[in-house]
Amino acid sequence: MGRLKETFAALAASKQKAYIGYALAGFPSPGADDLAFARSVLASADVLELGVPFSDPIADGVVLQRCSEKALAQGGGLERAFELARQLRAESTKPLVLMSYLNPLLALGIEAFAHRAKAAGIDGVIIPDLPPEEAEGPAAALAGAGLDLVFLAAPTSTPARLKRIAKAATGFIYVVSVAGVTGERVAFDGRLAATVAELRKVARVPLAIGFGVSSPETAREAAALADGVVVASTVLKAVLDAPDEAAGLKAAAERSALMAKAVKEP
Repeated sequence: MGRLKETFAALAASKQKAYIGYALAGFPSPGADDLAFARSVLASADVLELGVPFSDPIADGVVLQRCSEKALAQGGGLERAFELARQLRAESTKPLVLMSYLNPLLALGIEAFAHRAKAAGIDGVIIPDLPPEEAEGPAAALAGAGLDLVFLAAPTSTPARLKRIAKAATGFIYVVSVAGVTGERVAFDGRLAATVAELRKVARVPLAIGFGVSSPETAREAAALADGVVVASTVLKAVLDAPDEAAGLKAAAERSALMAKAVKEP
């Protein structure tokens, strides 16, 4: 049993939901600062999603775009993500899920990526621009290395497509809460509950809701529907809004802990 399966099973047994935090390799800057950011989020999280900055993040809103630009300008990227994962794995047994667009993985080579990710201590991979219809090769390479492959499902997905996603996904299914990109939202898509209900009929793995979870209220709403909740932009924004990096790291840790508490509250 892999770390993701063990974690979700243990939380379900205690009637708790998973808080999935997010850190970006190279943000606020590569080295001590992005490691400190990742550590502070991991401290309050059950699972850490470790993002790879990319020049054309088509699923990401303004906050993640700004953070990716800053990380890339300072040398962040896939290599830094591997190093960060190794450092975190030396300190923690919590699941690490790498989130990357497909292009950096193809540039390295899917087989090479899979083996290096596993060696770095990564447990699963989210590739937002890889649809299940085109995933056979990457899925086989990742499975061969013992890595889970997480697919995204959206409120616009048809029942037939949700069934296909459920068949292909391992680890968990990332349920997008809005018809749009990441970022802070006041409310979720009105079709979200129906999408989750439809997935429940066919899914073999847990469901985690992400995109737009930006307040304790939306965190609790997502936790009531799913097995886990992904929080990213609102924690990163705490750094962007701070007067300096030290204050930003402190604010991010506090916001992550606040969101984790909301996910865990009944």
